Amino acid sequence: MMNVSILVPENAVMQAIADPQYLLSAVNQFLAVAGKKPLFHVQLVGLKKHVKINDGLFTINTSHLLKDVKETDLVIIPALFGDMKTAITSNKKAVPWIVEQYKNGAEVASLCVGAFLLASTGLLNGKKCSTHWGFQNEFREMFPEVEVVEGSIITEEHRIYSSGGANSYWNLLLHLVEKYTDRETAILASKYFAIDIDRESQTTFALFKGQKNHTDEAVRKAQEYIEKNFQEKISIEDLIDLVSVGRRSFERRFKSATNNTVLEYIQRIKVEAAKRSFECSRKNMNEVMLDVGYSDTKAFRSVFKKITGLSPIEYRNKYNKMAVNT
Repeated sequence: MMNVSILVPENAVMQAIADPQYLLSAVNQFLAVAGKKPLFHVQLVGLKKHVKINDGLFTINTSHLLKDVKETDLVIIPALFGDMKTAITSNKKAVPWIVEQYKNGAEVASLCVGAFLLASTGLLNGKKCSTHWGFQNEFREMFPEVEVVEGSIITEEHRIYSSGGANSYWNLLLHLVEKYTDRETAILASKYFAIDIDRESQTTFALFKGQKNHTDEAVRKAQEYIEKNFQEKISIEDLIDLVSVGRRSFERRFKSATNNTVLEYIQRIKVEAAKRSFECSRKNMNEVMLDVGYSDTKAFRSVFKKITGLSPIEYRNKYNKMAVNT
């Protein structure tokens, strides 16, 4: 029997506690029907017996206090809700227990923005991590020693797992089920819960808002120019002339401030505008392509798919019910 400890932190997302408990309990039932022994012993663990969440609207009863759990095989850290710094502070007393369990051989998995609490333990320093696409910039600022794998659904390194945004954690849970049982059981679970197994990217759902939480005015000026003139063909030379900074220095500062090269930033702004057009208009691919400053169909398709994970036509058909295939 494998001991799974689902942490019940303050400021938790209730579904991110209930869903892994539900899934692993269901897998036990699948195994029993197949004539096998149940594998997972699931317990809800916390600093208190009764943990209030969602501003006190709900209370989750833990089965074990952290001080009484001396050994476990897997620790699951659920998604947090609200301000991440506040959530981490509220749960700082749980950090030593997480570290201790990892050092004793347990694996640790964070779901969505549970990565913030996991990163606060220091266990992710020098390692890769996934989290919700909408929180990646904040995560990088708070934990610069951790490498965020942009767009990734699942990241695994040295017995530590993390997942992308929101419902992406189901894919991590299925990954763990397959690891601890077998592929057949994971597929059965994916069908039972109607989850698209083996989905590898959250880029289709990502919104690019740029990274402006920095103090480099030259870079900010260049960003604003790109965002206002994305319909045009923008060159690095145009931006250098605008901000009066040497090319090498400008490119280095831009990457440092935005976590994107200049070319990546221009591409992502253009693709974000194209996404909005595909979602809300009846324009075909060529019209949208020209609107955002591309004239090469092959180049536009390539950049769009690289950033979103879908071709322009696939994206339009997925998100625009008015779309007419062309």
